[in-house]
Amino acid sequence: MKNKIKSFEDLEILRLSHSFVLEVCKIIKSFPKTENYILTEQIIRTAHSIPANIAGCMKRFSTKELTRFLVFARSSVQEIKYHLILANNLGYIDTNTFENFNNNYTLLGKKINSLISSIKF
Repeated sequence: MKNKIKSFEDLEILRLSHSFVLEVCKIIKSFPKTENYILTEQIIRTAHSIPANIAGCMKRFSTKELTRFLVFARSSVQEIKYHLILANNLGYIDTNTFENFNNNYTLLGKKINSLISSIKF
């Protein structure tokens, strides 16, 4: 956060998580209609919450508040990883797609952890 970040658009983790939301939106279109209000909705809500919490943290007035929103984003990373495991196990996404998302979200989680560590002290 020391590099003159003026808005949430300046954060690499925001841009990265936003691109993942766009990718998730593409893949869930192929899910069965019976999942529209179950797994599909849960995946999209979780995917959206990651960049939304990152964006929300930028106008916080204390390190504690800022960290809290980043922890929410990090928790959502773990949640979506589980939802994608489930989608893969149910055959809604193939193994290559799952592994790509899993790797991307693992990287995002690490980047969020790094940001949290950099602002704690």
